Amino acid sequence: MTQPRILVACIGNIFLGDDGFGVEVARRLAARNLPPEVLVKDFGIRGFDLAYALMDAHELTILVDACQRGGTPGTVFLMEPDPIDPNTLDTNPARMEAHGMNPMNALRMVKSVGGQPGRVMIVGCEPADLGSEEEGKLGLSEPVLAAVDDAIAMIECLITQTLLGDAVEAVTQSH
Repeated sequence: MTQPRILVACIGNIFLGDDGFGVEVARRLAARNLPPEVLVKDFGIRGFDLAYALMDAHELTILVDACQRGGTPGTVFLMEPDPIDPNTLDTNPARMEAHGMNPMNALRMVKSVGGQPGRVMIVGCEPADLGSEEEGKLGLSEPVLAAVDDAIAMIECLITQTLLGDAVEAVTQSH
């Protein structure tokens, strides 16, 4: 079996409305016929699990998450996070939570222990409703649910470009 070169790390909490975007993308990608070099994993809110997975050598990690950027709900975008400078890490760089997820903290944790996660891209979606931890809210809003197919198309394009050796352009795209 070929070692996966691409990790599609889907993130989110299904009990907080549109925060379940990454989980839904993972569910749908699991039903697709992806190359053996690709590992799709639903990390939910397990930040430590994500950090450990990032320690494995992947040519590309695609983080899939609902991300508030102030845009129109359902907007899908691609971005490359700023590199984390290991010289600026403080004494508690990760600030990891056992039942919470901040993917940048997972990346900081990996860097703080000398890991090299490879290239990281974020496929994000602007949420409409994240609910609240007190009330909870199951299910995605209509615009975010409609955006899942756009995110999958973007992810499949990134996978194809990477496996063919094409440079993945670090441009912000909206669909």
